[in-house]
Amino acid sequence: MDELSIKIKIADREYPMKVKRHEEERVRAAGKLINDKLKSYREQFGLDDKQDLLAMTAFDCLVEKLEADESDHAIDQSVVDKVNQLNQMVSQAIL
Repeated sequence: MDELSIKIKIADREYPMKVKRHEEERVRAAGKLINDKLKSYREQFGLDDKQDLLAMTAFDCLVEKLEADESDHAIDQSVVDKVNQLNQMVSQAIL
């Protein structure tokens, strides 16, 4: 099968999971990023409560995702606008 059994450690707790072989690197990188954010918040705010640190990390990740989604939408709209302009130019050139 194309799945691997791996363990990801987040906030000093191990989570066993099965992932597709081609997703392993991404999953491990996500775990590392989460732990890096937890460490950063722990150092920045002097917090040790893992629930607070995880909540702050989850919130931060969601804000980043929403920002990326908005940016992607703006890029998509820009591409649509350019395609429409090109279509108009082609239509005018044909006439």
